[in-house]
Amino acid sequence: MPAENKPDPAIPGPGPSRPTGPGHRGKGRRRRPRTGRRKALLVAAWSAAGIVLLGGTGAGVLYLKLNGNLSSVNINQALGGDRPAKADNGSENILVLGSDTRAGGNKKLGGGTDDGTARSDTAMIVHVYKGHKKASVVSIPRDTLVDRPECTGTGGDDHPAADGVMFNSAYSTGGAACAVKTVESLSGLRMDHYLEVDFDGFQHLVDDLGGVQVTTNENIKDPDSHLDLRAGTHRLDGEQALGLVRTRHGVGDGSDLGRIQLQQAFVKALVHQVKDIGLLGNPKKLYDIADTATKTVTTDSDLGSVNSLMSFASGLKGIGPDKMHMVTMPVVYDPADGNRVLVEKDKAQQLWTALKNDRPIPGSVTRGTATGEANGVVNGAP
Repeated sequence: MPAENKPDPAIPGPGPSRPTGPGHRGKGRRRRPRTGRRKALLVAAWSAAGIVLLGGTGAGVLYLKLNGNLSSVNINQALGGDRPAKADNGSENILVLGSDTRAGGNKKLGGGTDDGTARSDTAMIVHVYKGHKKASVVSIPRDTLVDRPECTGTGGDDHPAADGVMFNSAYSTGGAACAVKTVESLSGLRMDHYLEVDFDGFQHLVDDLGGVQVTTNENIKDPDSHLDLRAGTHRLDGEQALGLVRTRHGVGDGSDLGRIQLQQAFVKALVHQVKDIGLLGNPKKLYDIADTATKTVTTDSDLGSVNSLMSFASGLKGIGPDKMHMVTMPVVYDPADGNRVLVEKDKAQQLWTALKNDRPIPGSVTRGTATGEANGVVNGAP
């Protein structure tokens, strides 16, 4: 877990200006591979909320233990009043982050050393529509160059604004609070809640679920993520699942955008697994999952109790994989550096405007943008 305490603005133009046009990236352009990169999955936090709901029905006498597992950060206190207004249409926005911290049980997962820092290697905005029957999920590539706003970190330290920096630097600079501030500045949307998960928590959560079934439509072999899967249907254990959501060199164009496409497919498989597992007849398994989920997730302080998290999860339980529309924030490769991407500003504005008004995301938003070329490599739900 991260070292945090327990307990409608105009949309700026992130990143430097660039030539517009959907076909800017040349055919066959491949971003240079980077070895040793670590990747955690945000997705487990999304599913963990639903698991806690299930767990609460069978673990009432163990409430205090589950409650004591939770870690939370006070985002509202850190950010104060300089934020977008809350939506008045019944919708909600949740920022879900995957942390690549190497502390604790994470050190042996994915290599690397504990240098005392962590980055938000995976980020998704989950927009839950009015009525809580469907959701749109927007992935934000970690390599996006953005203008990070001035922010106060969760620990109370002030951090100056910085232009043209990688999106994931916001978390390593000022923790959850700076990450939320950056997302709100980027999108113009108020983040109503925050959820975070790390390597170790994700792996244990998948194992407690009994694995997650996916179908790969081609062979995937990536020594960097220790993944070797032949085309076909697989029930992945925690270690294999972590390898899948971290792999980049074995699919598509070898970029982080391709990895995001695998993660989006895995989200749907994970949500399907949570809804299909039938825990109510197995109290021990139910409690094991609730225990893991509450240890795994760091939340904003408004969700920092089992009761609050159960209430929140109750509002999500009707959203199955078929009711989740998943996209990547419109980006193009940076012509000055193939390892970075830039926001496609006009299309991103259309995306944020649609969510602000609780409308579906237009298909034109992602048409002609950089994709990673890994769509359809993995199917995550029947």
